[in-house]
Amino acid sequence: MHLSELTHPNQLHGLSLRQLENIAKQIREKHLQTIAASGGHLGPGLGVVELTIALYQTLDLDHDKVLWDVGHQAYPHKMLTGRYNHFHTLRQKNGIAGYLKRCENKFDFFGAGHASTSISAGLGMAMARDLKGEKFKVVAVIGDGALTGGMALEAINHAGHLPHTNMMVVLNDNEMSISPNVGAISRYLNKVRLSNPVQFLSDTLEEQFKHLPFVGDQLSPEMERLKDSMKRLSVSKVGAVIEELGFKYFGPIDGHNLEELISTFKQAHQMQGPVLVHVATVKGKGYAIAEQDQVGYHAQKPFDLKTGKAHPSNKPTPPGYSKVFTHTLTTLAERNPKIVGITAAMATGTGLDKFQKKLPKQYIDVGIAEQHAVTLAAGLACEGMRPVAAIYSTFLQRAYDQIVHDVCIQNLPVFFCLDRAGIVGADGPTHQGMYDIAYLRCLPNMTIMAPKDEAELQQMVVTGIEHTSGPIAMRYPRGNGVGVPLMEDGWEAIPIGTGEILRSGDDILLLGYGTMVQTAMQVAEMLSEHGVAATVINARFVKPLDTELILPLAQRIGKVVTLEEGCLMGGFGSAVAESLLDNDILVPVKRFGVPDILVDHASPNESKADLGLTGSQIAEKVLQMFFSKQPSVVS
Repeated sequence: MHLSELTHPNQLHGLSLRQLENIAKQIREKHLQTIAASGGHLGPGLGVVELTIALYQTLDLDHDKVLWDVGHQAYPHKMLTGRYNHFHTLRQKNGIAGYLKRCENKFDFFGAGHASTSISAGLGMAMARDLKGEKFKVVAVIGDGALTGGMALEAINHAGHLPHTNMMVVLNDNEMSISPNVGAISRYLNKVRLSNPVQFLSDTLEEQFKHLPFVGDQLSPEMERLKDSMKRLSVSKVGAVIEELGFKYFGPIDGHNLEELISTFKQAHQMQGPVLVHVATVKGKGYAIAEQDQVGYHAQKPFDLKTGKAHPSNKPTPPGYSKVFTHTLTTLAERNPKIVGITAAMATGTGLDKFQKKLPKQYIDVGIAEQHAVTLAAGLACEGMRPVAAIYSTFLQRAYDQIVHDVCIQNLPVFFCLDRAGIVGADGPTHQGMYDIAYLRCLPNMTIMAPKDEAELQQMVVTGIEHTSGPIAMRYPRGNGVGVPLMEDGWEAIPIGTGEILRSGDDILLLGYGTMVQTAMQVAEMLSEHGVAATVINARFVKPLDTELILPLAQRIGKVVTLEEGCLMGGFGSAVAESLLDNDILVPVKRFGVPDILVDHASPNESKADLGLTGSQIAEKVLQMFFSKQPSVVS
């Protein structure tokens, strides 16, 4: 059978081992061809090909449900559920999503972009099934990296106390998240991986006890304890913890042996209560280059399959914001041992892997545990350290209570560096950094800033380190800078709450924040071609706003436009409008940003065009709204 003929996972039923192995080969070939051509996640999906095939061969997915944690390990799942013929559109506008989406396919039973959610959602489905008196299997597939997230452990704790709720957890253990895993849980799982395969004695042990003389149908407390003790004898010492948590344990199983996987899954499906199947896999399996560099090939830009090297750029590109951030922070930290860089399993994404190499004692990776990262930073700040929490905008959402309760209420000087703020592109709604301005701006004691370019980012890193009177956050985008000259050292802090005038004009006031400052300058240039002179302000701070600069200009010019790369509700434009109203300055205001919608996967430029956030689109709307007698066509 060819994968193109497979439109339903139940078509795997009845296939021979040789046919299943051929399917696995086809999945890997398509996966590699697609990522090499257009980029995307590589290693995670290659590592779960046999796991996925074996699992689906033992389930009826017209009824049973499989939940994939994170989602980028689910590329084989997508190909086995009718999306093979469209897989070449992966992560492209109107194409297959890079993560799981319930609206994309009926077999995407739960959306997943952030880690550690699958067991909670799966348990909810299993409990709903039992409450409704229905019969189907629920399986949550979670990586060992995601198991470091507190939410996964909370779900395991809950499920382990429900002995009559049938649910399977498949632990995809490849010793990695994006980077090598850290912490005691990772160390424990490494011990389990090296132990002999184990499975628990079945509950027929109780029946065997009942046939003993003088025992009968009811076991005494003493006999119950003896039965439990005998069950533990069947488990290696390192596997006993999982059994104590209330799960029946199978493993570790070779995650690339289809026959062993199918046999184990069939046995596990027969068990009552929560079951954990521990599967040892190799990230990047089947592509030697990815197996050897599991961090580098977690995800890739388009590359040459033979060499594994990325296709060279046609022209030199400016350094990325993350790279500039790390260089600046490392330089400052080399002179200040109180600076501590903190990441939540995103060392390579944030650039802190470079910081770690130079200053390992000033570097902390907490694993996929953003809540812990924030409160850990609060504790460091209490003792006079300068914690710098580098966390993606979308992932910091997971630690909101800690930001409020542990940092802002206590007014502790934690420096939050929000990478991937704004439109991130191909990763789609789960990863867009849209909401940080709104969710941080409403918090007392919080200062919030955003650079217009990579040089200003360097200044803001200094600003954040030197700001010790309370928490401060800096948001910056994914991707390369705009190409302005950079200083190697000698950066100066920006006074808190101060903006700057970049261009002067008397007809309209354009207020740009962060990445949209460059767009504001483009708009001003386009407006000038139509005889409209604009003042352009780089706000730099959304909290506190530079009201001494903004309010007099707004009152004098009488027309205000705000530009931001974030949600409009509660965002930068809202802050400006609130300030104008609070000061009785009643002038027309037009806000440009992201409306109350989810931004789907596409390139950043495609998303901006769809949202009306390109320079020419904004200039056109400004002319129509404020200067209707002017020619309205902007080229």
